[in-house]
Amino acid sequence: MLQRVGMGFGSMAAGSLFNQQAGAASLDPMALRRPHFEPKAKRVVHFFMNGGPSHVDTFDPKPMLDQYDGKALPNVLKTERPTGAGFKSPFKFTKRGQCGLEVSEIFEKTGAFADDLCVIRSMYADVPNHEPSLGLMNSGEGRLNRPTMGSWVTYGLGSENQNLPGYIAMCPGGMPTRRTKNWQSAFLPSAYQGAYINTEDTRVEKLVEFIQNGSLDLKQQRRQLDLLQDLNQRHLVQQDRDQQLEARVQSYELAYRMQMEATDAFDIMKEPESVRKMYGGHAFGRQCLIARRLLERGVRFIQLWTGAGQPWDNHDEILEHRKLGEKTDGAMAAFMSDLKQRGLWDDTLMMWGGEFGRTPAVELPTPGANAGKQHGRDHNHYGFTMWLAGGGVRGGYTHGSTDEFGFAAQDNPVHVHDLHATILKILGFDHEKFTYRYAGLDFRLTGVNECKVVQELLA
Repeated sequence: MLQRVGMGFGSMAAGSLFNQQAGAASLDPMALRRPHFEPKAKRVVHFFMNGGPSHVDTFDPKPMLDQYDGKALPNVLKTERPTGAGFKSPFKFTKRGQCGLEVSEIFEKTGAFADDLCVIRSMYADVPNHEPSLGLMNSGEGRLNRPTMGSWVTYGLGSENQNLPGYIAMCPGGMPTRRTKNWQSAFLPSAYQGAYINTEDTRVEKLVEFIQNGSLDLKQQRRQLDLLQDLNQRHLVQQDRDQQLEARVQSYELAYRMQMEATDAFDIMKEPESVRKMYGGHAFGRQCLIARRLLERGVRFIQLWTGAGQPWDNHDEILEHRKLGEKTDGAMAAFMSDLKQRGLWDDTLMMWGGEFGRTPAVELPTPGANAGKQHGRDHNHYGFTMWLAGGGVRGGYTHGSTDEFGFAAQDNPVHVHDLHATILKILGFDHEKFTYRYAGLDFRLTGVNECKVVQELLA
């Protein structure tokens, strides 16, 4: 008995050691993890048209508005501000692809991918205000601070590249409305928060703040960091491996590793001139090209914002949509073409849209709301359009519809929670079982709301 027990002490010690090593490995917040079932896509790119693009001027044409242009509409819903007569779209729509999807002229190049797009014309949200609608679209919650979709995805899947953030949000010219709340991790470990990049500047050292150390070389930094990590590990043990402290320790290590990887990933001058020209020389085009380079390096979730504030919030003049289309249309088409050529299409999910749509009626002049013009549209959460493309998506398909004027979702309405549930399904998650325990509750992206996976959107 003593011999067997004695011989067993070694295996017990080894087992303890293995458990410690497994525990240490599990502390890496970005370690690869398996979803509930086989995913159709493993990464996400979100083209965020912040401000609320008009669906009746982009992907949801309404011929009835031509008949009612300048006339009172019979089904005017309650809007944020007073609206007037019907306002026909100043843009021409053309049927594209074999599916016959009608696309506005401002998205001429994107329209070439009509047979790849899964267009949802029956989206709806909760309120017609930017801040809560941005919160709802990004985190499933319009009032309280909750983890954003990108944070949930990186929490659930981890990262394929330990030298770059798993979640990156790019926005030229500053931050959008709600600022960092749009990519916050909230009560999830802070390692899952999105890293913000201002793509207005073309220099790599300006794109990523403090990417280069001005006084120490990499070898000196490594020695310094090793000492710091040793002290931090001791402190972690004393603090019972506090999650926030662990995330900060991980961030120091990531910052060091990023100096080489990020410098290379964000340097688009390494791309051929023909590729850079295809994407366009503007900020949105640059960030689309950077996004493709980041996808190739294993970044899990990327948001591409169209600019600071609310660029698509055209209360005064809907013709501003044309300028915004010129900045985004070619870059998105180049991005999609690039993904197909490089074999990234089938496992990348793309999503386009804003936080809500706009009214089919003209917005009346209101003090402090517009410049007294009558060529713009107000916020509209009752019905709007988004589209998906790429891995797991049914291409060349249009789902649902708004009423004949485009005020509200009518056939097969899809709430933002339904959209989130469907996206998680594509990524391999059951949205009801994909949870994180906090303050005694099991939280999820879709909350406790009644929602469903929209099966018709899936390939």
